Amino acid sequence: MSATTQGRLVLLGINHNTAPIEVRERLAIPAERLADATRTLLHQPGVREGLILSTCNRVELLTLQDDAEAAPSQAKTDLLRFLHEYFAVPPHDIQPHLYEFREREAVRHLFRVASSLDSMVVGEPQILGQVKEAYTVARDAGAVSTHLEALMQRTFTVAKKSAPKLRSVQALSPSPR
Repeated sequence: MSATTQGRLVLLGINHNTAPIEVRERLAIPAERLADATRTLLHQPGVREGLILSTCNRVELLTLQDDAEAAPSQAKTDLLRFLHEYFAVPPHDIQPHLYEFREREAVRHLFRVASSLDSMVVGEPQILGQVKEAYTVARDAGAVSTHLEALMQRTFTVAKKSAPKLRSVQALSPSPR
């Protein structure tokens, strides 16, 4: 990705590994509010494209940031402010649980999430449907265009290719007693 022409990819989130259920519940977005939240995200400083993945185990903001706004501290501060203002949750309740990925690391993380490699139950098929729903909502809200569109299509391809391999490994794994 050429930073000068395309912007910078920034992913900020919390999940089952970084935040207790009480924090995740405070940031969870019901399906009927996801489009509004996505449009609000799109109006944050420097955000050119955006998508919100909100499930019971994670809330992630995937954004394409303008280069001028994509300085590590500024992008994180702006996205943290969005979480604080949208959910009325104090930043000090959120910040210790946040993770941030940029560029290649953000792409890798997205591929792992969609492929169910970052799930509580590795290989569970539900997450890919949730990622597709988040994409559809963001696209319909006008928050996904050229760059995130291409990334999401590639993400779906990677996840579909990994699904049979994950099922094979699961079939060979001993079942829990």
